[in-house]
Amino acid sequence: MHIAVIGTGYVGLVTGVCLAETGNQVICVDIDPKKVDLLSKGIPTIYESGLEKMLQDNLSQGRLSFSTDIENAVKKSDIIFLALPTPSAEDGSANLSFIKSVALQIGPFINNYKIIINKSTVPVGTVELVKSILQPNSKHEVDVISNPEFLREGMAIADFMKPDRIVIGTKSPKAIEWMRELYAPYVRQGNPIYFMDEKSAELTKYAANAFLATKITFMNEIATLCEKVGADIDDIRLGIGADERIGKRFLFAGIGYGGSCFPKDVQALKHIAKENDYNFQILEAVHTVNENQKLSLLPKIEKHFNGDLQGKKIALWGLAFKPNTDDIREAPALLLIEKLLGMGATIAAYDPEAMENTEQKLGKSIEFCTDPYLAIEDADALIIATEWSIFRAPDFEKMSQLLKDNVIFDGRNLYDLDKMKSLGFKYFSIGRESIL
Repeated sequence: MHIAVIGTGYVGLVTGVCLAETGNQVICVDIDPKKVDLLSKGIPTIYESGLEKMLQDNLSQGRLSFSTDIENAVKKSDIIFLALPTPSAEDGSANLSFIKSVALQIGPFINNYKIIINKSTVPVGTVELVKSILQPNSKHEVDVISNPEFLREGMAIADFMKPDRIVIGTKSPKAIEWMRELYAPYVRQGNPIYFMDEKSAELTKYAANAFLATKITFMNEIATLCEKVGADIDDIRLGIGADERIGKRFLFAGIGYGGSCFPKDVQALKHIAKENDYNFQILEAVHTVNENQKLSLLPKIEKHFNGDLQGKKIALWGLAFKPNTDDIREAPALLLIEKLLGMGATIAAYDPEAMENTEQKLGKSIEFCTDPYLAIEDADALIIATEWSIFRAPDFEKMSQLLKDNVIFDGRNLYDLDKMKSLGFKYFSIGRESIL
């Protein structure tokens, strides 16, 4: 099939590359000529495992191209994906200005029947909105459908190539037929394609992310209670995760969720409910608890240093909101950095992928180290904010030699309590006993 993907952010780039991988002819469009130039040279503009090779392979084989020419891309394509930003507005609603602008722009370029696909996470009614913009500006038949993405950062290629389900919102028989054909290579093992009405598809994405955010937040609430009563959150996680009604995933306590999806989608769903005269009380609590959870290590840090962090060097392992990505949007590490700097501490940080993005945001206000052990040299304490695999089995003997004092504040519960006790570390984690 001939496909255009408008927008080469996280979702658009992964979508375009993966569609080309199964033999489609794909043109990815972006307004940023520098980004288009980099991508045309096979240089990814985001970090995602496996993306670079797949990008380069499809470029070299002529199935994938990048352009700023939206008119050419639309005219040459039968299916057009809108993978555009929908950032949160001040009131929590999704800002649809990018989608409205592109819908208005592409209408005159539609030269035959086309399917326009909302791939972005959008509020209920966005399909109807795009239709209302396109129809007065197009002389040809167009189907606008919803096809929300369910890509996990760090696992996005696998999620696209082997999805556990595909959700498509349309009642058009022709669009259904084309979408079955488009996605057939990705569901050969029998994973389902769910066809439903457009509004249900739009709401499905919000519901999925809000539920997962709620699950994480519940475990963080239980972790707080564990610390007060002397229970262990890891044991509780195992005990409830074995219940098939609950499942094992998204039960790890920590210092809160971040990223581009959960915070934004929780806020947007709250706003959708409010617009329809409904108070979504659970999501109000989820948002509040998560914001507080991002700073749950701070009282432990303050207590350990008797409230005085002036001149203390704090090492920080992990800047991205989760491992296997360079995304720092809503990352708990950034909030911790802000608070610690405000208390007079200095920070030496290491992250395998997210330091460049962090430096663009924070400048030289913290030290960026090329190695995790350089960060902890002469540090008064170590904070772990992201559960990168390379942090799971460090050289504790080397750490003990480099740190001024063997103090670790672990926001991701990476280490065994008995081991930390035997090694002589002072160890503070989430929802578990503190080793003093």
